[in-house]
Amino acid sequence: MRLDRRLSELAFGTRKEVQAMIRQGLVMVNGQTVRDPGQHTEDADSLAVRGVPVDTRRIRHVLLNKPAGILTAARDRKQPTVMDLLPQVYSTLACMPVGRLDKDTTGLLLFTSDGELNHRLLSPQRHVDKTYRATVDADLTQEDTVRFSEGLDLGDFVAESAELVLEGPRTGRVTIHEGKFHQVKRMFEAVGKQVLELDRLSFGPLTLPGDLPRGAWRELTRKEIESLYRQVGMEEPV
Repeated sequence: MRLDRRLSELAFGTRKEVQAMIRQGLVMVNGQTVRDPGQHTEDADSLAVRGVPVDTRRIRHVLLNKPAGILTAARDRKQPTVMDLLPQVYSTLACMPVGRLDKDTTGLLLFTSDGELNHRLLSPQRHVDKTYRATVDADLTQEDTVRFSEGLDLGDFVAESAELVLEGPRTGRVTIHEGKFHQVKRMFEAVGKQVLELDRLSFGPLTLPGDLPRGAWRELTRKEIESLYRQVGMEEPV
Protein backbone atom coordinates (compact mmCIF):
# COMPACT_ATOMS: atom_id res chain seq x y z
CA MET A 1 0.00 0.00 0.00
CA ARG A 2 1.18 3.54 -0.70
CA LEU A 3 2.70 5.23 2.33
CA ASP A 4 0.40 8.25 2.16
CA ARG A 5 -2.71 6.11 1.93
CA ARG A 6 -1.61 3.93 4.81
CA LEU A 7 -0.99 6.85 7.14
CA SER A 8 -4.26 8.48 6.11
CA GLU A 9 -6.13 5.27 6.93
CA LEU A 10 -4.44 5.30 10.32
CA ALA A 11 -5.99 8.74 10.98
CA PHE A 12 -2.85 10.86 10.56
CA GLY A 13 -4.74 13.29 8.35
CA THR A 14 -6.12 13.64 4.86
CA ARG A 15 -4.07 12.31 1.96
CA LYS A 16 -2.98 15.87 1.18
CA GLU A 17 -1.96 16.53 4.79
CA VAL A 18 -0.07 13.25 5.01
CA GLN A 19 1.73 13.89 1.72
CA ALA A 20 2.95 17.24 3.03
CA MET A 21 4.15 15.62 6.24
CA ILE A 22 6.09 12.98 4.31
CA ARG A 23 7.73 15.54 2.03
CA GLN A 24 8.85 17.46 5.13
CA GLY A 25 10.83 14.43 6.26
CA LEU A 26 8.63 13.70 9.28
CA VAL A 27 8.00 10.04 8.40
CA MET A 28 10.32 7.05 8.71
CA VAL A 29 9.90 3.57 7.27
CA ASN A 30 12.00 0.83 8.87
CA GLY A 31 14.17 3.49 10.49
CA GLN A 32 14.83 5.45 7.30
CA THR A 33 13.38 8.87 6.48
CA VAL A 34 11.13 8.74 3.42
CA ARG A 35 10.04 11.76 1.37
CA ASP A 36 8.09 9.99 -1.37
CA PRO A 37 4.37 9.77 -0.49
CA GLY A 38 3.92 7.05 -3.11
CA GLN A 39 6.48 4.67 -1.65
CA HIS A 40 5.09 1.15 -1.33
CA THR A 41 4.89 -0.28 2.18
CA GLU A 42 4.23 -3.80 3.47
CA ASP A 43 2.26 -4.74 6.56
CA ALA A 44 5.48 -5.83 8.26
CA ASP A 45 7.16 -2.44 7.78
CA SER A 46 7.64 -0.31 10.87
CA LEU A 47 6.54 3.32 10.62
CA ALA A 48 7.28 6.36 12.73
CA VAL A 49 5.88 9.89 12.55
CA ARG A 50 7.86 12.71 14.16
CA GLY A 51 9.98 10.06 15.83
CA VAL A 52 7.02 8.25 17.44
CA PRO A 53 6.36 4.63 16.39
CA VAL A 54 3.03 4.11 14.62
CA ASP A 55 0.60 1.37 15.61
CA THR A 56 -0.05 -0.12 12.17
CA ARG A 57 -2.58 -2.78 13.19
CA ARG A 58 -5.67 -2.70 10.98
CA ILE A 59 -7.70 -5.14 13.08
CA ARG A 60 -8.69 -3.63 16.43
CA HIS A 61 -11.05 -4.76 19.19
CA VAL A 62 -12.31 -2.31 21.81
CA LEU A 63 -14.40 -2.63 24.96
CA LEU A 64 -16.39 0.42 26.08
CA ASN A 65 -18.30 0.99 29.31
CA LYS A 66 -21.17 2.82 27.61
CA PRO A 67 -22.80 5.69 29.51
CA ALA A 68 -26.50 6.55 29.27
CA GLY A 69 -27.65 9.16 26.77
CA ILE A 70 -25.36 8.06 23.94
CA LEU A 71 -26.54 6.48 20.70
CA THR A 72 -25.04 3.23 19.47
CA ALA A 73 -24.44 4.37 15.91
CA ALA A 74 -21.56 5.23 13.61
CA ARG A 75 -22.74 8.81 13.30
CA ASP A 76 -25.74 11.04 13.93
CA ARG A 77 -26.29 14.64 12.87
CA LYS A 78 -28.00 15.72 16.07
CA GLN A 79 -26.90 13.46 18.93
CA PRO A 80 -23.58 12.13 20.28
CA THR A 81 -22.74 8.53 19.44
CA VAL A 82 -20.47 5.91 20.94
CA MET A 83 -17.93 6.59 18.17
CA ASP A 84 -17.46 10.07 19.63
CA LEU A 85 -16.03 8.41 22.77
CA LEU A 86 -13.18 6.75 20.86
CA PRO A 87 -10.13 8.26 19.11
CA GLN A 88 -10.61 8.99 15.40
CA VAL A 89 -8.38 6.10 14.34
CA TYR A 90 -11.05 3.55 15.29
CA SER A 91 -13.66 5.17 13.09
CA THR A 92 -11.13 5.43 10.25
CA LEU A 93 -10.39 1.70 10.58
CA ALA A 94 -14.13 0.91 10.64
CA CYS A 95 -13.93 -0.45 14.16
CA MET A 96 -17.70 -0.60 14.63
CA PRO A 97 -20.05 -1.60 17.47
CA VAL A 98 -21.07 -5.25 17.65
CA GLY A 99 -24.83 -4.93 17.91
CA ARG A 100 -26.28 -2.05 19.86
CA LEU A 101 -27.34 -0.87 23.28
CA ASP A 102 -30.35 1.42 23.63
CA LYS A 103 -29.64 5.09 24.26
CA ASP A 104 -30.49 4.78 27.97
CA THR A 105 -28.79 1.39 28.44
CA THR A 106 -25.31 1.31 29.94
CA GLY A 107 -22.45 -1.17 30.19
CA LEU A 108 -20.35 -3.40 28.00
CA LEU A 109 -20.25 -2.55 24.31
CA LEU A 110 -17.80 -4.32 22.01
CA PHE A 111 -16.27 -2.82 18.86
CA THR A 112 -14.29 -4.64 16.19
CA SER A 113 -12.88 -3.89 12.75
CA ASP A 114 -13.15 -7.58 11.82
CA GLY A 115 -16.40 -7.69 9.86
CA GLU A 116 -16.70 -11.48 9.85
CA LEU A 117 -16.20 -11.64 13.61
CA ASN A 118 -18.86 -8.96 14.06
CA HIS A 119 -21.28 -10.91 11.86
CA ARG A 120 -20.73 -14.22 13.65
CA LEU A 121 -21.09 -12.73 17.13
CA LEU A 122 -24.51 -11.39 16.13
CA SER A 123 -25.66 -14.49 14.26
CA PRO A 124 -28.79 -16.04 15.85
CA GLN A 125 -27.29 -19.48 15.23
CA ARG A 126 -24.35 -18.72 17.53
CA HIS A 127 -26.46 -18.04 20.66
CA VAL A 128 -23.88 -15.71 22.19
CA ASP A 129 -24.94 -15.06 25.79
CA LYS A 130 -25.52 -11.52 27.00
CA THR A 131 -26.05 -10.73 30.69
CA TYR A 132 -27.73 -7.59 32.05
CA ARG A 133 -28.59 -6.17 35.45
CA ALA A 134 -32.07 -4.67 35.42
CA THR A 135 -33.76 -2.41 37.94
CA VAL A 136 -37.54 -2.45 37.60
CA ASP A 137 -40.53 -0.57 39.03
CA ALA A 138 -42.11 -3.45 40.98
CA ASP A 139 -40.96 -6.35 43.12
CA LEU A 140 -39.62 -9.37 41.28
CA THR A 141 -40.86 -12.84 42.20
CA GLN A 142 -39.88 -16.45 41.79
CA GLU A 143 -42.79 -16.73 39.37
CA ASP A 144 -40.99 -14.20 37.15
CA THR A 145 -37.89 -16.40 37.09
CA VAL A 146 -40.01 -19.37 36.03
CA ARG A 147 -41.72 -17.43 33.25
CA PHE A 148 -38.34 -16.20 31.95
CA SER A 149 -37.03 -19.77 31.93
CA GLU A 150 -40.06 -21.00 29.97
CA GLY A 151 -39.73 -18.33 27.28
CA LEU A 152 -42.06 -15.40 26.76
CA ASP A 153 -44.46 -14.60 23.94
CA LEU A 154 -43.73 -10.99 22.99
CA GLY A 155 -46.26 -10.81 20.19
CA ASP A 156 -44.05 -10.65 17.12
CA PHE A 157 -41.79 -13.43 18.39
CA VAL A 158 -41.36 -15.82 21.30
CA ALA A 159 -38.27 -15.06 23.35
CA GLU A 160 -36.19 -18.12 24.09
CA SER A 161 -35.65 -19.40 27.60
CA ALA A 162 -33.65 -16.90 29.66
CA GLU A 163 -32.12 -17.04 33.13
CA LEU A 164 -33.37 -14.46 35.64
CA VAL A 165 -31.55 -14.36 38.98
CA LEU A 166 -33.04 -12.14 41.69
CA GLU A 167 -30.47 -9.84 43.31
CA GLY A 168 -32.82 -7.59 45.26
CA PRO A 169 -36.53 -6.83 45.57
CA ARG A 170 -36.50 -4.90 42.30
CA THR A 171 -33.15 -5.87 40.81
CA GLY A 172 -32.37 -8.92 38.72
CA ARG A 173 -29.61 -10.33 36.56
CA VAL A 174 -30.89 -11.74 33.27
CA THR A 175 -28.99 -13.75 30.67
CA ILE A 176 -30.39 -14.07 27.16
CA HIS A 177 -29.11 -16.11 24.22
CA GLU A 178 -30.44 -13.92 21.43
CA GLY A 179 -30.62 -10.16 20.96
CA LYS A 180 -33.83 -8.86 19.46
CA PHE A 181 -34.79 -5.16 19.55
CA HIS A 182 -35.56 -4.01 23.14
CA GLN A 183 -35.74 -7.69 24.09
CA VAL A 184 -34.87 -7.47 27.78
CA LYS A 185 -37.19 -4.53 28.37
CA ARG A 186 -40.01 -6.27 26.53
CA MET A 187 -39.51 -9.47 28.51
CA PHE A 188 -39.93 -7.59 31.78
CA GLU A 189 -42.98 -5.81 30.37
CA ALA A 190 -44.45 -9.23 29.62
CA VAL A 191 -44.35 -10.04 33.35
CA GLY A 192 -45.78 -6.65 34.33
CA LYS A 193 -42.60 -4.72 35.12
CA GLN A 194 -41.06 -1.62 33.58
CA VAL A 195 -37.28 -1.41 33.33
CA LEU A 196 -35.92 1.73 34.97
CA GLU A 197 -32.22 0.97 34.50
CA LEU A 198 -30.44 -1.59 32.34
CA ASP A 199 -26.72 -2.32 32.47
CA ARG A 200 -24.96 -4.94 30.33
CA LEU A 201 -22.46 -6.91 32.38
CA SER A 202 -21.15 -9.41 29.86
CA PHE A 203 -21.13 -10.32 26.18
CA GLY A 204 -20.06 -13.83 25.28
CA PRO A 205 -16.74 -14.49 27.04
CA LEU A 206 -16.21 -10.80 27.88
CA THR A 207 -17.06 -9.32 31.27
CA LEU A 208 -17.28 -5.61 32.02
CA PRO A 209 -14.13 -4.74 34.02
CA GLY A 210 -14.89 -3.42 37.48
CA ASP A 211 -12.14 -0.79 37.18
CA LEU A 212 -13.33 0.67 33.85
CA PRO A 213 -15.27 3.89 34.55
CA ARG A 214 -18.47 4.73 32.73
CA GLY A 215 -17.60 6.32 29.39
CA ALA A 216 -14.07 4.85 29.38
CA TRP A 217 -12.68 2.31 26.91
CA ARG A 218 -9.71 0.02 26.37
CA GLU A 219 -8.53 -2.43 23.74
CA LEU A 220 -9.09 -6.10 24.44
CA THR A 221 -6.32 -8.15 25.99
CA ARG A 222 -4.70 -10.96 24.04
CA LYS A 223 -6.62 -13.51 26.13
CA GLU A 224 -9.94 -11.76 25.47
CA ILE A 225 -9.33 -11.62 21.73
CA GLU A 226 -8.51 -15.33 21.59
CA SER A 227 -11.66 -16.17 23.56
CA LEU A 228 -13.84 -14.18 21.13
CA TYR A 229 -12.52 -16.02 18.09
CA ARG A 230 -12.95 -19.37 19.85
CA GLN A 231 -16.53 -18.40 20.68
CA VAL A 232 -17.45 -18.17 16.99
CA GLY A 233 -15.13 -20.88 15.64
CA MET A 234 -12.85 -18.54 13.70
CA GLU A 235 -9.13 -18.38 13.13
CA GLU A 236 -7.77 -15.00 14.16
CA PRO A 237 -6.47 -13.01 11.15
CA VAL A 238 -2.70 -12.75 10.98
